[in-house]
Amino acid sequence: MDYMENYKKWCEDPYFDEATKQELKAIANDDNEIKERFYRDLSFGTGGLRGIIGAGTNRMNAYTVRRATQGLANFIKKEHAEAKGVAIAYDSRRMSIEFSEEAALCLCANGIKAYRFESLRPTPELSFALRELGCTAGIVVTASHNPAEYNGYKVYWEDGAQITAPKDELIINEVNSISDFSTVKTMSRLDAIKAGLYFTIGKEIDDRYMEELKKLSLSPELIKAHADDLTVVYTPLHGTGNLPVRRVLKELGFNKVFVVPEQELPNGDFPTVPYPNPEDPKAFALALALAKEKKADVVLATDPDADRLGVYSYDKATDDYVSFTGNMSGMLICEYLLERRKELGLIHDDGVLVKTIVSTNMADKVAESYGIELREVLTGFKYIGEQIKLFEQTGKGHYEFGFEESYGCLVGTHARDKDAVVAVMMLAEAAVYYKTKGLSLWDQMQNIYKKYGYFREGLETMTLKGIEGLEKIQQIMASLRANPIDNIGEYKVLKFRDYKNDYILDKTTGEKTKTGLPVSDVLYFDLNDDAWVCVRPSGTEPKLKFYAGVKGTSFEDADAKMTKLKADLTALAK
Repeated sequence: MDYMENYKKWCEDPYFDEATKQELKAIANDDNEIKERFYRDLSFGTGGLRGIIGAGTNRMNAYTVRRATQGLANFIKKEHAEAKGVAIAYDSRRMSIEFSEEAALCLCANGIKAYRFESLRPTPELSFALRELGCTAGIVVTASHNPAEYNGYKVYWEDGAQITAPKDELIINEVNSISDFSTVKTMSRLDAIKAGLYFTIGKEIDDRYMEELKKLSLSPELIKAHADDLTVVYTPLHGTGNLPVRRVLKELGFNKVFVVPEQELPNGDFPTVPYPNPEDPKAFALALALAKEKKADVVLATDPDADRLGVYSYDKATDDYVSFTGNMSGMLICEYLLERRKELGLIHDDGVLVKTIVSTNMADKVAESYGIELREVLTGFKYIGEQIKLFEQTGKGHYEFGFEESYGCLVGTHARDKDAVVAVMMLAEAAVYYKTKGLSLWDQMQNIYKKYGYFREGLETMTLKGIEGLEKIQQIMASLRANPIDNIGEYKVLKFRDYKNDYILDKTTGEKTKTGLPVSDVLYFDLNDDAWVCVRPSGTEPKLKFYAGVKGTSFEDADAKMTKLKADLTALAK
């Protein structure tokens, strides 16, 4: 069926509601818009769905959510795991409440118990809840840090991590096999409750989640004695972080926490920011203004589903605030954890620090310094969560910390996804710890650079929308894969890693070895002088991403090297 036939079916079929039909009839004379909405089914990828909210097969709506859930239900039934049920959470985005309800009722109509949170909750709490409740799977309705017109749907398995191979492909196949939306099951909420299939999650799981977070504190007595010396400004960016972040800080003893009032309450339109991404300096405008008023030591922001954390630290030397990248905040938390655990004798003999392949190589030096293993995984926190499962299953290795460059990390193993709530808690604790030594977080970050080297990372993206954009991304990747280059700017390529074809080519010797990681559309260039470049299509947005890292002899030298390398990356896209 071509896109126009699909469009007409949605406009005429009695299965689709009247509001959907009216929305579609309003674009009757816009062929490009019809094509964008119907030229394909919204892709159910290895993490789930993500797309623009609206009517159409290539949009996030009740029908595409039901279809995805029916595919998940079919897989669960094939696994004979219906009785254990599925936990469901949702964030503050537009239609999140409705989509989470559609998912729950579709599961119930398939005889699968649904445990849905009573109101919005952070993604990491869903990861925690499904394990606490002994569920087979979990669903989070969120589009993370995307603009307001987006929503999404992420799937987790019983270990608490997002689905990985081989289950991801098996579930994708089940979803893709559903060609007729009218075959998807649903039922009323009242009937689901009467059938003993629909349950509401509330305060009890919140309390248990909080208790697990507080157990991770390494300096509770120090916090009690010195927390009032620390001033924190925090913004949830209209998302789910407000209540859990404030609660855990309060219960640990942090009293001087000021929340940005304009961004405190949930709002799916995100009216105060261009888009709710703590990686974007514009998202911090109101928080920094409040920080200057309150003379804050640290400024923190979580994204709408509270799995990413952005950080600014006060710098006495400039009387201003310094922004931390995700690599910087990850390394600061990591160094604090390992430093304190070493003092307390808590580092495991077989401890492991886990990072993604596009995260800073400073982590390698940190792991070496503390005598633990550094383990590298593909981009995506689900692969870090998968490592925790492997440690538990094999009895080999103990998780010390895991992080990725995109502002996500996990302290502890209560969840199996990045957790900005516990990251806020640990950064506040670290800030108190270092303040007792006369250091700000920025002072400590400078100490870390002096100790391990001046590593600097960068990211360049090409946004290529629509059908033509997708084809262009595929062309660039195919060209780079077919013709492994010898140089990127002034750097020499030492090794070329192709994770799709599972090989590493040593450019000096010509030797080929296996990558040892799952198949993924990723290319990686190991360069001389501790530099590197990685290229991959985004899994959630119409973008091609160019990651890079360098090591300098100073901040200035590292910045200059990164500026030059990022400029040279443009040649790769030709």
